[in-house]
Amino acid sequence: MDNIGAYLVANTASCTPRTTLEVIEGAVAGGIEWIQLRAKDETAREFFELACAAARLTEGKAKLLINDRIDVFLAARAAGATVSGIHIGQKDIPVRLARQIMGEGIIGLSASTDAQLAQANLDAEAIDYLGVGAVRATPTKKDHPTPIGLDGFARAASLTSLPCIAIGAITAQDASAIRAGGGAGMAVVRAICNADDPQAASGQLVAAWAAAQ
Repeated sequence: MDNIGAYLVANTASCTPRTTLEVIEGAVAGGIEWIQLRAKDETAREFFELACAAARLTEGKAKLLINDRIDVFLAARAAGATVSGIHIGQKDIPVRLARQIMGEGIIGLSASTDAQLAQANLDAEAIDYLGVGAVRATPTKKDHPTPIGLDGFARAASLTSLPCIAIGAITAQDASAIRAGGGAGMAVVRAICNADDPQAASGQLVAAWAAAQ
């Protein structure tokens, strides 16, 4: 999991005027292999139904992770949807309990401060990767941590052996700096969700990451 590459956070509120599923379909066609589904305004039933529909688009092509909601992940998995795991934040249930509840599956954790990274190292056996940022301020996540910049990301990545994904107003132009800083991937929201052509934007991000080796 050391090379995750371009990673889409499909935030339902960011995909308009397209549907979230249209954005995911474009991203998969553009070569994105990691997709996190974030639905902050939807009910549990709506999130569950969206996850099942998204899983039909990603199955066999990309990993699909559910943001925050372990209940939605478990329900989708019980319904037969191919969901790969969850991504949780510092305000969600403790990651060791999440692992105990989930069993098999990928768990990503948001971490940005030295204390959070130190705790992640203690919980490393329960975690598959870290989402580190915000690299830059972003309107997508109103409660994002204080921006740390690309240098701050590299410093954070040096403090843990867990794979680190940069997030926070990331663009394709950041790929080289992120890889050089020890990053395993780069997560984007608006760079794909707000793009005129999500498939083309996804392809550019995938190509930028590959070229930054």
